[in-house]
Amino acid sequence: MELADITDARERLQGVAVQTPLDRSRALSGHVGGPVFIKCENLQRTGSFKIRGAYNRISRLADHGRAAGVVAASAGNHAQGVALAASLSGLPATVFMPAAASLPKVEATKRYGAKVVLTGKDFGAAFAAAETHSAETGAVFVHPFDHPHVIAGQGTIGCEIAEQLPDVSTVVVPIGGGGLMAGAAAALTTLRPSIRMIGVQAAGAAAFPASLEKGEPVPLESMSTIADGIAANRPGDLTLAHIARQVDEVVTVTDEAIAEALVFTVERMKLVLEPAGAAGVAAVLQNAADLKPPVAVVLSGGNIDPLLLLSVIRFGMSAAGRYLAFQTRIADNPGELARLLALVAELGGNVVGVEHHREGLAMHVGEVSVALQLETKGTPHIDELIGALQSNGYPVERL
Repeated sequence: MELADITDARERLQGVAVQTPLDRSRALSGHVGGPVFIKCENLQRTGSFKIRGAYNRISRLADHGRAAGVVAASAGNHAQGVALAASLSGLPATVFMPAAASLPKVEATKRYGAKVVLTGKDFGAAFAAAETHSAETGAVFVHPFDHPHVIAGQGTIGCEIAEQLPDVSTVVVPIGGGGLMAGAAAALTTLRPSIRMIGVQAAGAAAFPASLEKGEPVPLESMSTIADGIAANRPGDLTLAHIARQVDEVVTVTDEAIAEALVFTVERMKLVLEPAGAAGVAAVLQNAADLKPPVAVVLSGGNIDPLLLLSVIRFGMSAAGRYLAFQTRIADNPGELARLLALVAELGGNVVGVEHHREGLAMHVGEVSVALQLETKGTPHIDELIGALQSNGYPVERL
């Protein structure tokens, strides 16, 4: 990948993709001892960086490759990028998505003009179905990351960062299949040869570390992560080669760290991100790599299902010691629930939910089960609460 390819992609994207802001984050800067900036691709058209690569790929199709339209497979962001890019190019698009794909992403893809086919239990099944459709119909398959034109389109982010922050020292980029990092690294290492490029993968879907060690793509047998936007079970051949040559380090972050980062971005940075988009923030908060400032962190997308956002925020608050859910038992007598709640209040816990059950296999006659959800003040406070409850005769089962 040459800088000229990325520059050409940038010209094609004029009027299509927006130049997203690169803003200083004071909330993050304290974690690296110097300025940290955030590249807000969550504010890009379609809510993620994917329109850059999709449009650069589709806009280059020759006339003989346009008749049958395009086809793609995606769990969400690539689907929306392809749908919009095809619509802007006057082409029909078919997108295969997993049957369990989030409803907001499915509906958004349809609104951008694509025909959506839900199939299979995961991205792999959708990918295979899209390839079959391409072979049967002649529709051009738009790969989500492993194509030179897709990589060049994503690389335009690197050019923007170099212009917006000329003295940038470190750039942190989420990695799934590797298209975003491959393109950004190709641009930035050419424009700023001394730069450090740090990739971030979800620990439950990290195919790059083993692949980089072996020197060839190593597929994962299984994946489990909340960050579906960076859940690719195998690096691309092209993307792996770029990343092996131009990226300094690839680190992993847990789902707990990603969830805490989502809470942090909502509470401290006033931004709504999807889990994949918060992976770089998680790496900063966890000190997962040597980050020499000034640092630029790419927030790759913000397309999150509101129901998932609620769940992840609660998960993140729990991981950060800000939320405690537990079950206990009390005597089935008047005033016992009030006594329990008074003890919780005395200990500084703020009750946000109560469930009261008289039936249950684990209860004795004359007992009732109570499930409480509390706002707490940190892990030491949770330990204090649990210890005091147990010493007062309340068994505690965390939920």
